[in-house]
Amino acid sequence: MKNLLPENDKGTILIVDDDPMNIDIIAEILGKHHDILFATNGKDAMKIALSEVPDLIILDVLMSEMDGYEVCKKLKANTIISDIPVIFITGLSNVADERKGLEVGAVDYITKPISPPIVNMRINNHMKLTRALKKLSELSRTDGLTNLANRRYMDERLEKECLGMRKPESPLSFILIDIDYFKQFNDTYGHLAGDGCLIEVARTISQTANRSTDLVARYGGEEFCCILQNTGNERALKLAERIRANVLAQKIRNEDSDVNEFLTLSLGVATILPNGNFTPDEVITIADENLYTAKTTGRNKVVWKNCIE
Repeated sequence: MKNLLPENDKGTILIVDDDPMNIDIIAEILGKHHDILFATNGKDAMKIALSEVPDLIILDVLMSEMDGYEVCKKLKANTIISDIPVIFITGLSNVADERKGLEVGAVDYITKPISPPIVNMRINNHMKLTRALKKLSELSRTDGLTNLANRRYMDERLEKECLGMRKPESPLSFILIDIDYFKQFNDTYGHLAGDGCLIEVARTISQTANRSTDLVARYGGEEFCCILQNTGNERALKLAERIRANVLAQKIRNEDSDVNEFLTLSLGVATILPNGNFTPDEVITIADENLYTAKTTGRNKVVWKNCIE
């Protein structure tokens, strides 16, 4: 999970206009303080928004093929990008046009001809608000002890992934991870040491599953999980093995473990094609069954199942 948005983060703005000259004008105004992306039609705007998830989108209304109102509706209908603020900058200046822009979900409506200082101030104000909302959102999605994603956010993300809202044609893997004999660890070394152990395991897992598209979360108690987008069974199995080996390599002593003098993990892996045929609960159940098998057949191992025919 990414860190909270830093105060000096420039933020990213997507400019959507079918006239490249208009894009250049707005980019010239905003480019000194923000990273700029651009699209010249609604279809490309949707692709860029989904792949880059900008902090703010500036839309023209009068565009060929798909006008700005329709683009805004599509942006707001997609749960992955629906929270991105949209601002219309357009030559349409009557009250009915402005009302329609706000009705379809825009947060602001700026009419041309534009004043660069005013545009800068209004955009900066929206970016500050976006930064504050992102911080609040991150806090609500973060486990307080390990700083990983929490169970609530994991559930939301897994639901989106299972529905194929990101890459329905690419495999999705889910790893459920449990610390072996963690109760004995707490009983032997105390709960403060137990918290330190959880923090270290979380750090090791997140450093191992470190792609920008990977999500590592605290599932609950001494259990963790990974959601791996565009990851087939073979890669998921190799990654799970690396997680197991990397935690063991930390040599965290667990003297009362029946498996090893050092802390070990058991892991269950499930791989599906996210086309809507598997619910999040079903994916978790498959991984949990594999985790149970790992724990009842010796622990300190990975058990997997590929559900793609």
